[in-house]
Amino acid sequence: MIQQYPSQLLERAVQEFSRLPGIGRKTALRLVLHLLRQDGEDVERFVETISRMHQEVQYCHVCHNISDSDTCPICSDPHRDTSVICVVENIQDVMAVENTQQYTGLYHVLGGVISPMDGIGPSDLEIESLVQRVSEGGVREVILALSSTMEGDTTNFYIFRKLAPFTDVKLSIIARGISVGDELEYTDEVTLGRSIINRTPFEGR
Repeated sequence: MIQQYPSQLLERAVQEFSRLPGIGRKTALRLVLHLLRQDGEDVERFVETISRMHQEVQYCHVCHNISDSDTCPICSDPHRDTSVICVVENIQDVMAVENTQQYTGLYHVLGGVISPMDGIGPSDLEIESLVQRVSEGGVREVILALSSTMEGDTTNFYIFRKLAPFTDVKLSIIARGISVGDELEYTDEVTLGRSIINRTPFEGR
C-alpha cells in the first residue's frame, strides 16, 4: 500500500530522511513530524549545524581522520606516540579504539578495505599514503586493526607486502579476541582494548 501524505513538502522531507543508512520510511516520518513540532529556532540551528558540518569538516592530511582543521587533534597531540601507527578501515574504528583508552599512538584511516566484489581496489584506499608515512622514518610499529573478515585479511596481506621492504618496522595484528567476521566498530570496548594490548606479529607468509 502506497503511503499517502497530506503535504508534498512532508513527503519530500520523508524521502530525504529515508535515504540515510538504517532509516526506513516510518522512522523518517517520525523524525520529520518531530521536527515540525519544534520551534523554528531549533530547526534552523539543526539545519545550520548539518550544513556547516558538510561545508567545513575536513580530513586530516596526515591520517585521513575527520577534523575541523588540516591536522586532527590526535596527530597534533604532542603526548601521542608518533612511532606507532594503527591502521583502521574507517572513522568509526578510530572512535572505537580511542574509547578503549588502551592506545596512545597515531592512526591511519584507509577509507575502506580491498573488495573486488564491490569494485574497491588498493588504489581506491589510502595505502600509498601509509607507505609514504613509513618511508619518511620514525615509525617502529604498524598495527593492522582491520575487521576479521575476508576483505580485511586480504587488505592486511596487501599492506604486509607493501611494507615488507621496511625491515626495521614491526608489523603486528590485533589479537583474535574478536570473532572471525566481526566488524571492529561493533566490538565491545573491553575485548577491543585487550586485542590492541595483546597484538601479535603479523605472519604474512
